[in-house]
Parts: sequence; C-alpha cells; structure tokens
Amino acid sequence: MVGAGFPKPITQPVAALTVMAFMATSGPSPVLAQLPTVPKYPPAPPNATPAQQPSGTYTLGGGDNIRIDVFDLPQFSGEYQIPAGGAIQLPLIGSISVQGMTLEEAANAVSAAYSRFLKRPLITVSLQATRPLNIWISGEVNRPGSYSIPLASGGGNRPSVQFPTLVQALEKALGVTQAADIRRVQLRRQPGLGPQQVITLDLQQYLQTGNLTQDITLRDGDTIFVPTATSVNLAQARQLADTSFAAPAEQPRNVAVVGEVSRPGNYVVQGGNTTVDIKNVGLPTVTRAIQLAGGIKPLANIRQVQIRRPTKAGAEQIFNVDLWQLLQTGDVNQDTILQSGDTILVPTATAVNPAEITQLAEASFSPPVIQVSVVGEVRGPGVLRVPPNTTLNQALLTAGGFLPGRAQRDSVELIRLNFDGTVSKRTVEIDLAQGINEGTNPVMRNNDIIVVRRTGMTRFVDNVNTAVNPTASGVLALFSIPNVVLGLLNTLGIIKLNN
Repeated sequence: MVGAGFPKPITQPVAALTVMAFMATSGPSPVLAQLPTVPKYPPAPPNATPAQQPSGTYTLGGGDNIRIDVFDLPQFSGEYQIPAGGAIQLPLIGSISVQGMTLEEAANAVSAAYSRFLKRPLITVSLQATRPLNIWISGEVNRPGSYSIPLASGGGNRPSVQFPTLVQALEKALGVTQAADIRRVQLRRQPGLGPQQVITLDLQQYLQTGNLTQDITLRDGDTIFVPTATSVNLAQARQLADTSFAAPAEQPRNVAVVGEVSRPGNYVVQGGNTTVDIKNVGLPTVTRAIQLAGGIKPLANIRQVQIRRPTKAGAEQIFNVDLWQLLQTGDVNQDTILQSGDTILVPTATAVNPAEITQLAEASFSPPVIQVSVVGEVRGPGVLRVPPNTTLNQALLTAGGFLPGRAQRDSVELIRLNFDGTVSKRTVEIDLAQGINEGTNPVMRNNDIIVVRRTGMTRFVDNVNTAVNPTASGVLALFSIPNVVLGLLNTLGIIKLNN
C-alpha cells in the first residue's frame, strides 16, 4: 500500500494482497485516522453457493513466505517462512502463531503482541510467496488421493500468482469417472478457525452455460468429493467424456465382454487418433470392446446389451444400451464410453428376425468373416471364409455346388459345435429357393460343418471300385473295373453303360 499519509511507501509484494493493522494504547492519531478500513467477511454459512464466498481470502500456513514491516522500526521488520507448525519467531516478542489466519488477522495478532512494548505499533503483513496447495480429492475420480498443487505465476512487470481451480484439480486426479454425478460436486473448506463450509458445485452447468462461478478457486486444505450418479444419462455421459476433466481417450480401460460374442474374456480398450491398429482408433466404446471380442454371434440380442459398472462407493451401476438403435438412427449415445472395470453382457435373442440379419452382419461390431467347412460331394470342398450372415444354401454354392451324379441333393447333414461345448448333428432338407429359415436354410455359425452325402448308387460304385482297385475312387474308377464286372452291373441295372 502506498500513500495514505505515510512518509515513505511500502513496496508491493508478489502477492496482490497487503494488509495493515494498528493497535493503539492511547487516543487516535490524526494521521492514522486517514487509513482506509479493511472490510471483514463473516464466515460463510454451510452449503453456501460460490457467489456467497468471500473472494480474495487466503489463510496462512506452513511453507508461506511473508514479510512483516513494523513502521519506522526496520530493525523489527523482515521476511519469514512460516514453518509447519505455523509459529514464527519475531524480534522482541518471540514466538507467535499465524497458522490458519488471513493476512489481516495475522497483522492484528502481531500488533497485539507488539503493543506490550510499543506505544503505537503499525504493522504491515504481506504475502511474498505462497506454498503449494494440499488438496484431497475423493469419490468418482480415476485417481483419488492427496495432491500438492503449486500456484502458477502470472506475467507482466509485477507478476502475481494464480490459484488452481476445481476443474484443474480434477484434471490432476486423471479426471472423473463415467459414474460421476458432476451436478453435485462438493467442496469442503475450513476457513481459518471458523466452521467447515460445504459448497455444492454444478459442473454440468459450467459445461453447458460457461458459468465460471461453478469452477471455484481452491484454497489450501480443501477437500473435493465427486458423488456417484444415481442414474445414467447416455447423452451426458458422452458429453462428459469430451471434457478436459474426464479420463483421456487414450487411457487404457480393462473391461470384460461376455455373452453372445465370438471370444468372451477380458480386453484392454483404448482410444486415440492413430490408424496403425483398429484397437487404437476413435473412442473406447462398447462397440470397440465387442470388436476386440471377435464380434457378435448370430443369436446376439443387441437391443439389450447390459453394462455393469462398479462405482468408487463399492456399489454397481447397471444399465442397457440399444445398439440396434445405433444402427437404425445413428444414435451414437448408445455406443457409450467405457471405463476400467466395466462388464459388457451381450444377451441371447429369443428369436432371430431374418430381415435384420443382413444389417447386423454389415455392422462394425460383427465379425468380418466366419469359418464354415463343407465336405463331401461338392466341387470345392474345404474350409470357407464367408460373411457372418451366410446361409446354408449360400455356403453350398460358395463351395461350388453339388457334384452331378454323385451328391444327394435333397438333404445335407449339419454338424454344429454348440456354445456349451457339445456337438449336435441334424439333417437339413435342401430347398435352394428357400430364404433364411432355421429349418431348411439356417444362418451359418462359426465352425459349422456341412456334410454332403453320396447317393446310394455312388456309394455302391465307390465300394466296388475300392474292392477292385483300392487306389481308385469315384466315377473315374469305373474305367478300371474289368469288363465282366461292368457287364454284370449293367445287367442288374445298378449302372447303365452306353454302347
């Protein structure tokens, strides 16, 4: 403070606040009567809003550097670093505690101590350098705990300091979780020796309207608590994931994927901007996790995919997402952001709608191909890699179709490896004109085996050929059968020879 009737100025310190206090043992002084009064703030009531908080108040503590000036007595003036206990040693008066005091309160306390020895002690207490703020953060944050946050230096010829804010503290704790209720963030503060204040802040309002009063400036000893949301709003969850105080997209999330997926198990889902690997593209969402698990199976019910999310309080949030709505309307909110510990359950559909199978097969969270084996009397037997919506008829055609004269064309055998580890075998009647039908033209599943059997005549001829010439097989082997045998077969009507 400069002027105000003083014969010499007092240099302004780094911090913006300087407080003077006067204690007199006799009548008022004409010069000191010109001093401006410093307003005193009453303690803020519990649950006070940020607008009710006293701005600019700062309480002293261990680590602060202060300067105490005793007017016209430079031998009693000096700079001090407040120790952990808060008591400093001053000339003449000895030890005095300023722990938890504002600059005004500290100046009054020092003045009261010097009034025993000085007639009119005029004391100035100024803040030279601040200590790092010790903040405790708990609740729905990714890394709860105690944080020491240094104050940032300002610019200009006379730099000041900038105190951290609530959002900056949450960023230090690696952001809030997806289970957080950012509408009811609590800040608990112990202002000096007064009662504890509990301030409720709405960061959702801060995001939507830019209301900076919700991003309150922190003080040493503040405690931040982020509560768990009682319900899940998918739209707000995705908006929260885009904020600076949410977990970074590239942060790995360990999740479990179970149910109607190709490879159930634990997976690390990670987002980012790289295109080197599909695992690292975009955001860590539900569909990304299903992709890592090999995609959905044909009987997946994507309308009721369940997310089970543990909370920091030890409870569990359970909610559903509708991936069919994502496919039909482009509602990206259904593809919600994941967090570590999530379990994704893809349930089994009670019925399969043939009209939806093609759309599901073309979805990004369906497997790109499945493996189907076609053996027996087809032109191209072997293992086929086909789209996941492939039907039995399409698999037969992909294998080249039936071998003329050898294949039994009215039915085939379908051998299926069931999800419970058993193997089932059934005969499927063939109708190439039939659409998707579980009875006559089912959709193939991964690792299905289609067996195309031989006709009775083909089996007989093959058996004869094998008996006559064990190295020969099939229709071509007929040419190696002796003429006597061929004539007999022709006479019996088993085969027909052209003259």
